[in-house]
Amino acid sequence: MGNIDFGNYLFKLRKENNLTQRFVAYQLDVSDKAVSKWEMGKSKPDLEKLKLLSTLYNVPLNELLSNQEKNREVKISKIVLTGGPCAGKTTALTWINNYFSKRGYTVLFVPETATELITNGVAPWTCETNYDYQRFQIRLQKVKEQIFDDAAKKMKNDKILIVCDRGILDNKAYMKDVEFKRILNELGTSETQERDSYDDIFHLVSAAKGKENVYTLANNIARTETIGEARELDNKIIFAWTGHPHFRIIDNSTEFEEKLKRLLKEITSFLGEPEPFEIERKFLIYYPNIKELENMPNCTKVDISQTYLKSHDDMERRVRARGINGDYLYYLTEKRKISNIKRVEFERRLTQNEYLALLMESDNKLHTIYKTRYCLSENNQYFEIDIYPEWDNQAIMEIELSGENEIIKTPEFIKIIKEVTDNNDYKNYQMAKETPKELIKRCIK
Repeated sequence: MGNIDFGNYLFKLRKENNLTQRFVAYQLDVSDKAVSKWEMGKSKPDLEKLKLLSTLYNVPLNELLSNQEKNREVKISKIVLTGGPCAGKTTALTWINNYFSKRGYTVLFVPETATELITNGVAPWTCETNYDYQRFQIRLQKVKEQIFDDAAKKMKNDKILIVCDRGILDNKAYMKDVEFKRILNELGTSETQERDSYDDIFHLVSAAKGKENVYTLANNIARTETIGEARELDNKIIFAWTGHPHFRIIDNSTEFEEKLKRLLKEITSFLGEPEPFEIERKFLIYYPNIKELENMPNCTKVDISQTYLKSHDDMERRVRARGINGDYLYYLTEKRKISNIKRVEFERRLTQNEYLALLMESDNKLHTIYKTRYCLSENNQYFEIDIYPEWDNQAIMEIELSGENEIIKTPEFIKIIKEVTDNNDYKNYQMAKETPKELIKRCIK
């Protein structure tokens, strides 16, 4: 847990001394927010502030320093920058490097594997089959990413951002699903494991969709697509990544410079600079046509089980298993509420053993939530439709937004009953308090 553990340690010391954050902030000549950030693990007090805290909490300075060093955490974030042809990815990589380097990050770039291979003679048209080429590309991609992952752990900086210029799931757009699964099976992995191995996905929409006048092949000799082919490929790449828990689509609704600024804003929000705000809207909807959803190429089914843990203060803690057909990844999430639609959220990946150990801390007053989630990429937005086993005529639809005023473009086949963003009755935490019979009673008549 790193910095979060040290933050909890500071929180415990303050509570033991019966002090408020406001009082501590006044004594140290800092803001309440600064003290809050220390206790939430989002920043650390410098040496001078630690000396003052040592006196205030009556704890030896060496003990504070020892705990801080013991809980030192190298924050490694791994994202994918993907997109359709002529989306601005090359320029975006430069912007990302300049922007986040200035903010204290060591930025590592995993170069685009397809361009490396094709420009050096290994291409779908030079290999015996496209299947052979894609297998070579995926193998090389995995090796490169592992090297960058290992290198990141040896960096001196505490904040590392790994940017993958396309990821493993991009290959799915260039081959049949059965071929893609066959390659992953040969490599001893799965689509769920590969897709969700990245912390966040950012897709830049091709200029062929809305900015046709600037579409060009001149800036990448490995590209050959027409405008029509570029649009189709852009959709296929979006469909390939649909199902990831954090997926952002950056469209062409603005001029190019503003498009890149929106990308930086999305990455900044994900990294939690200055804080990881999640802006979410939630709607009660009529039960959707499940067969229709499962037949849509831009929709992916995921099974989720969510268990709440014992917690303190205003923190909500939960563990989640997320996957399909027995192939799961595990997460710990901690949330604190800021407003009705804004929360500070921390999330980290767990091993299966860590997940099982944390289940021992489950709050037995709350039952585990089971649901099937349909992740839908539509109208350049990302929707999550949750189907609960207790309901047969209604469901919940959620969407994460980049800003509180962003317009939601709801798919036509989704019929909204009402918005329930600020209605506690439809929050998973509240639903976990109810028995299945009580949940059934809340179905619409």
